[in-house]
Amino acid sequence: MGTGRRRGARRGATGLSALLSAVGLVVAACTTFVTAAPAAADPLDACTATKGAVVAVDFGPFGGTVRRGCDTTPTTGYELLHEAGFTTTGTQHDGPAFICRIGYGSEVQQPTEDKESCVLTPQATAYWSYWIASPGQDTWRYSPYGAMARTLRDGDVDAWVFGGTDIGGTTGGPAFTPDDVRTGGGTTPGPGTTPTVPAGRIDVPAAAAWVRSGLTDGERVVDEGAGTASLPLTTEAAYALAAADGASATLDRVTSFLAARTDAYAYPAGTDQAPDATAAARLALLADITEADPRDFGGHDLVGDLAAHVCASGPGSGHGPTPGCTAEGDFRNATYADGQALAVLALLRAGVKPPAAAVDRLTQVQCDDGGVTSILIRPGEYCDGDPATTGLVTLVLHRAGGQDAAVAKARTYLGTAQREDGSFPGWTGSTTGSVTATAYAAQALRALGDTERADAAVSWLAGEQLAGGGFGFEEGATDPALYPTAPAVLAGTGTDLARLTTAAPEPTDPPTTEPPVTGPPTTGPPTTGPTAPADGGPDLARGVAYLTAPAQLARGRYYPAVPGSDRADFGLTVDGAYALAATGLDDNALRGIVDFLDDGGKDGEGRTVRDWTGIDTPYVLGGQLGKAALLAQAVGRDPRNFGGADLIAALDAAVCAAPAKSPDRRCAAEGAYTYTESVFGQSLAVMAQSRAGEEAAVRKPLAYLESLQLDSGAWPSLIPSTGDTDVDSTAIAAMALDLAGGEEARAAVAEALDWIAGRQLPDGGFPGAAGNSVNSAALAVQGLSLDAPKYADRIAKARAFLASQQNADGGFNVAKGGQRGSDVRASTQAVGGSTGISFGALNRDLTGTTPPPTPGATPSAPVIVTPGGTEGGTGGIVDTGIADTGAGGGGALASTGVQAGLLAACGVALVAAGRAAVVLARRRTAAGGRP
Repeated sequence: MGTGRRRGARRGATGLSALLSAVGLVVAACTTFVTAAPAAADPLDACTATKGAVVAVDFGPFGGTVRRGCDTTPTTGYELLHEAGFTTTGTQHDGPAFICRIGYGSEVQQPTEDKESCVLTPQATAYWSYWIASPGQDTWRYSPYGAMARTLRDGDVDAWVFGGTDIGGTTGGPAFTPDDVRTGGGTTPGPGTTPTVPAGRIDVPAAAAWVRSGLTDGERVVDEGAGTASLPLTTEAAYALAAADGASATLDRVTSFLAARTDAYAYPAGTDQAPDATAAARLALLADITEADPRDFGGHDLVGDLAAHVCASGPGSGHGPTPGCTAEGDFRNATYADGQALAVLALLRAGVKPPAAAVDRLTQVQCDDGGVTSILIRPGEYCDGDPATTGLVTLVLHRAGGQDAAVAKARTYLGTAQREDGSFPGWTGSTTGSVTATAYAAQALRALGDTERADAAVSWLAGEQLAGGGFGFEEGATDPALYPTAPAVLAGTGTDLARLTTAAPEPTDPPTTEPPVTGPPTTGPPTTGPTAPADGGPDLARGVAYLTAPAQLARGRYYPAVPGSDRADFGLTVDGAYALAATGLDDNALRGIVDFLDDGGKDGEGRTVRDWTGIDTPYVLGGQLGKAALLAQAVGRDPRNFGGADLIAALDAAVCAAPAKSPDRRCAAEGAYTYTESVFGQSLAVMAQSRAGEEAAVRKPLAYLESLQLDSGAWPSLIPSTGDTDVDSTAIAAMALDLAGGEEARAAVAEALDWIAGRQLPDGGFPGAAGNSVNSAALAVQGLSLDAPKYADRIAKARAFLASQQNADGGFNVAKGGQRGSDVRASTQAVGGSTGISFGALNRDLTGTTPPPTPGATPSAPVIVTPGGTEGGTGGIVDTGIADTGAGGGGALASTGVQAGLLAACGVALVAAGRAAVVLARRRTAAGGRP
């Protein structure tokens, strides 16, 4: 119930947008490299399993040893490195947040300049990869976060290893374990101290009244501005009403409405096909809760259909792929752990013993620390649990029985994750409480008999209840939403989906305390969400208003690399211009951006679009040349004289005649563009040359792009190909080939579109590096629109998905289930992509437009905090924090260890970075950082 809507929230902070900004959008502190100054490290023995964080750096490839250090007050992975005694250098192109060299104290940083220039992003076979482990874990995970984006907690362990990894980070990990790094060896912390918080109870009647007030005709939930009911939301409302009111006429109407739409909700592929496991399970549970028959609900045997569609195998089994199956034991089309859990629970409540493999799948998605990840991963894949999914899965495993070890691990995880105020974070590294996570954790803890912790969680929820009775998603939210409200109501009534019923009541286990009812906080009245257009797609007018607002578009001319900084993100700025050109809803704002780029406008650091493309330097970035030229063509400017340069001539000259010999990375292959290491960049440059009529010059780049297509019809993300498949890259490559034309190209495009269509998720979204990705869905719309009649239904579902991810301010989330909040990069793609206009066909006439006046300059960038390191320790793993070298360079600030002289010299805003961004998003680095 609802965890799917908030699943994987950790990704919101560490998803595609955060990863990509780490690679191409980092703010450089100085005009060349930025090297951290030394600072005193905390003594290693000051860090324990429950206090501080430890980092290890393996200098073995350079003839050194493994050194480790401690930070007793950990903040980010980047700060941990420096506070532990290490120094780092970033790249000239990407800035200091992409760690290119690491040193220890006053020792020479590695790799040395003769081995790696650190001008551009290092190659995938020789870079510092970032690995992490949570408290209690003794296996490393390839970090999905950049070092600056990883928020540390007590007991965390980090490691840095020089070498190479594959795209998924399954190779090239540390040769030592997290327990080897921890002080005194591995110690698995038990549950933390039970929070002591003021007593409080949820005002359940007020919450139920808020739910009822949101029903249309007393029977269904319709999203604000939408024309049809949201069946998942309507199901959530039914659960909340059953918990709050028991049997009632309103609940009967809601249940009847859902029963009449079982075909549409649970059998979207047709009644003769496997059901959507999550939807079928939700309805089966509702039937059992309301004393209806789940074997005859809406004309379907939901229980029988679920049991009949359990995957016998998954990809790689040798038995051939089965649609909707990730591994043996999956319910077809479940996709996420909560769907799997709900399906198991539906069978249990109906008196049917679930297949053992189906229950085992829930234990297979449990991470080493006891948390449960939100996605149905395969064994060995990256695992990062969250409290919401852990709570629901724990309830189901507890009900299933025979899973004592897994339940005990989950209970320990929940105890460790609970904050002092009683709340639970939505994802690893979050510093704020999540209503959904806290509600599900409270339900699980109460079912397991841990009533004190459950009471503390409910007390925190009571404090988050809004004046109208509903709940928002996160701590301090002011807008109520049904998804968090429903599980909060169940938690407030002391029940859960495993026990909820409207039958003649048998008292549920009450809380051990009976605190007085506390009213909800006195906040303003609930506000409504965004209004969607009548066609079910995103509200483009609101999206454009978000993109052109002064808070986003600095001086009305460019998007900054970091909000408030003076450094322009030229790639993101071109993305925004593409979006405005596609909609035509604010041509004056578009004119302002185009004039800034075309006239050689400078950002606060004096950089122009020429600096971004590398034109007239030894490091000409072909993908970025193509991206800028394509914008010029789309708005009627001359790409042969744009930004003071002939972009087409430079692009022609950037075509590689032959692959470069290692270690030169200039050319990946004949027909590639210089320093273009992604299919995305290759495709944009091909389109720019094609639109410029450069038939001869584009012939080899086009042939090379065609050669990268895989047998499946998909394209990889990286150049040279790693064999991975990617929706975004496949869509952009299809647009390039469609523009080129020809029989072979048309056949390749058809195969690509079929592959993209097959990747669509049941909710209309598409998988991307950030999860159920807004960027991927928008690019899929553009790709599928190349054959709009054939894929009309899929396009409509994808646009509806995008509408569901649009926020009240008009912007878009990075991904469904991630941290809610508008992201500029995701919003540019969502706005432009939802129009379905290919980049190859994009045209906007700016005749008669007037650029808006340039506002005053934005504030200067904040200063960097970059502590350094000291030397000391002996043995195979060398420890830092023994002595303070007292390195000079200005007085050190006490709270940070940063040298004041360095602060005076380098002011900058830094963003998340790390190799994770490169391997997942190198395809867009060359294209200017497109997500």
